[in-house]
Amino acid sequence: MGCGCSKLAVCCLGSEHDGPVAETHGIENEGKSEVGDLPAFIEYTIDQLRDATSGFSVENIVSEHGEKAPNVVYKGKLENQMRIAVKRFNRSAWPDARQFLEEARTVGQLRNHRLANLLGCCFEGDERLLVAEYMPNDTLAKHLFHWETQPMKWAMRLRVALHLAQALEYCTSKGRALYHDLNAYRIVFDDDGNPRLSCFGLMKNSRDGKSYSTNLAFTPPEYLRTGRVTPESVTYSFGTLLLDLLSGKHIPPSQALDLIRDRNLQTLTDSCLEGQFSNDEGTELVRLASRCLQYEPRERPNPKSLVAALIPLQKDSEVPSHVLMGVPHGAESFPLSPLGEACQRMDLTAIHEILEKIGYKDDEGAATELSFQMWTNDMQETLNSKKKGDVAFRHKDLRAAIECYTQFIEVGTMLSPTVFARRSLCYLMSDMPQEALNDALQVQIISPVWHFASYLQATALFALEKENEARVALKEGSVLETKKNATA
Repeated sequence: MGCGCSKLAVCCLGSEHDGPVAETHGIENEGKSEVGDLPAFIEYTIDQLRDATSGFSVENIVSEHGEKAPNVVYKGKLENQMRIAVKRFNRSAWPDARQFLEEARTVGQLRNHRLANLLGCCFEGDERLLVAEYMPNDTLAKHLFHWETQPMKWAMRLRVALHLAQALEYCTSKGRALYHDLNAYRIVFDDDGNPRLSCFGLMKNSRDGKSYSTNLAFTPPEYLRTGRVTPESVTYSFGTLLLDLLSGKHIPPSQALDLIRDRNLQTLTDSCLEGQFSNDEGTELVRLASRCLQYEPRERPNPKSLVAALIPLQKDSEVPSHVLMGVPHGAESFPLSPLGEACQRMDLTAIHEILEKIGYKDDEGAATELSFQMWTNDMQETLNSKKKGDVAFRHKDLRAAIECYTQFIEVGTMLSPTVFARRSLCYLMSDMPQEALNDALQVQIISPVWHFASYLQATALFALEKENEARVALKEGSVLETKKNATA
């Protein structure tokens, strides 16, 4: 291992660092800059969020316990291509819409690079939803406890601890010192691989709900006594996260403290970290965790002291987070299929050939429903519009195809993602990229896991000269197509 247990155990519960930690200037200010390019907090309609999440599709659920959770988090995309995370509360969670709005609006005033910021909310009828920035690179829990390609490096674990402390310091400075149920699922990673604190924990799961939903073994002792969360309770939870980072496991604090007292840190430290840190670094992190987990709340450090203690421990500060994490970044290459390559180079003829070849096999259940509807004269006429559109599409009679598909869409009672996809491509071939993008978004609403939706969005965005958004959509299409091929 990178550290000797005998040295690591040196007085980790001792008092030599119990006093105030000296202020350190430099990186600590990194987390204090407020985000200037985010829109102000707004109120969304339920229709906007339903469209953004493809009707709150199961395929778009990103929260820990899936659709079984009382409050479910979905990923989504607004009409302006901004990716969002939408938390949908249990219908009885916030009966008072005004109270919900006031709480959400207060959290929505916070803007910081260390937070996954709250963008808005919705409170129509008995619906209560929060809308935040979407973080595409999973949670700390995933990278620590369920990693697939590589374990998290020591330098990155220290960075996570610092960024989290900076997020808490910022929130405290803005009068929001309370964070509910701080755990490894609340830390999410942005496009650059940087860790951020989810804004969802700044509000309780319900007006009268508990502040901690995790195992009681991880709950601050004073919360068990009083049922109230305090700033010191948040520090206790921060200590449990430091143990997670050190061990790569979710070890109950009482068990970890016993190991520290018995100088049995071999069990506590993640074996994947061998050779990555020195004795002193390990000792300092264990000592800091121990201070956060003190039984008496007043003996725990505040966020400002945590930041000051963590700054000297940072390593490889010049290495970008996405490199340490081993996650794709920006315009870095990712595998593209022939369809993805055609979209990237805007080869509309090649896209047309592929879309024509696959026919309607991606319209789940469409053939059965259409055959049943043929029994009525109205539906027969609608079907004829679609068939005429298909013939026109095959022969690249774009104007006729758009007209016939539009008639089918407006008159028909069945939503066909393929019809919208074909009309989208016709719009692209007619030099109408905005109309093409609108149809591609409709494809995604109807069929959220069909890769063609993202690919067509990418092509339309390239045509609209929105390079960054186009590359994000291209990557989404590639991921969805890979998943589809893997399950096939």
